[in-house]
Amino acid sequence: MITQSADLNPTSSDLIQRFKEDLKLSDIVSISEYINRTTEFCAFLEARESSPLKLTKEDLRSFLIQLKERNLKSATIDRFFTCLSAFYEFLIVEELVEFNPILPFRKYYFRKYKNSNDSEIRKLIEVEDAARLVNSILDSRDKCILVLFFKTGMRLGELLSLDVGDIDLERGEITLKPTKKRSNRVLYIDNEAVAVLSRWLSARKNRPGSDGSALFINKRGGRISKASVEKMTRKHAERVGLYDANSGKLEDKFTPHCCRHWFVTHLIRSGMSRDFVKELRGDVRGEAIDIYNHIDKKELRESYLAHIPQLGV
Repeated sequence: MITQSADLNPTSSDLIQRFKEDLKLSDIVSISEYINRTTEFCAFLEARESSPLKLTKEDLRSFLIQLKERNLKSATIDRFFTCLSAFYEFLIVEELVEFNPILPFRKYYFRKYKNSNDSEIRKLIEVEDAARLVNSILDSRDKCILVLFFKTGMRLGELLSLDVGDIDLERGEITLKPTKKRSNRVLYIDNEAVAVLSRWLSARKNRPGSDGSALFINKRGGRISKASVEKMTRKHAERVGLYDANSGKLEDKFTPHCCRHWFVTHLIRSGMSRDFVKELRGDVRGEAIDIYNHIDKKELRESYLAHIPQLGV
């Protein structure tokens, strides 16, 4: 059982609301996901006549079993526990608990519950398919998002956090927010990406939220969400036959992450040095020799512009 370090007994609803306000002070983009998953967890605990401040290992085991019974992939389950871990870190700061029970639980159990479906091959499309996809999109925002995914290989979270000030059209560069997953923050873009970005920035001026900092905004003017980008990608991919909604295989589903695989694969196929591809991917340097393997940025940019596939946008 978790021991409270303060003589307080707030309700789960109170804790979730306070957690939500605290997340607004962080650099987390998908606040709604953290709140939704935490709310589901707290509802589960209430049904067991428990609470976040009285959590036991059996509560966590039972919650994990329930998630597995829903046939969720291990990546989705892991996201649940990522959100819950952040929730308990917040409770520590608030001096409501003394330690984070999610960390040891996640470390011990998660590998045991790996779903064999996670090893499925992600969908890889040809350059012609990518060109057909982006050129079928009329909305300047949606087209820009997918072109940037293809042209940079950036992750979904990295795209969501982009601000207008992170874009340098004159230099053909995008500067990402710092994260633990990426070693390089400056991404190059070619003339095609510059063109679609220019069109989106022009259209953005006439949309709600144009006075905000977020590069990609929704219809209400707020920063676009992870769910919205995934839904948008699925809609456009399904329309041109790149997403099979009736298939249970991952290789039949085109998602934003497929663009990252496309980026790497087609750069290698076009003859780019693997060291350059690795640098553009932003892989964290894990080996000592990587520290001494300095990449000339001028050569990297020239190689990128010479090898990045053209989409005819």
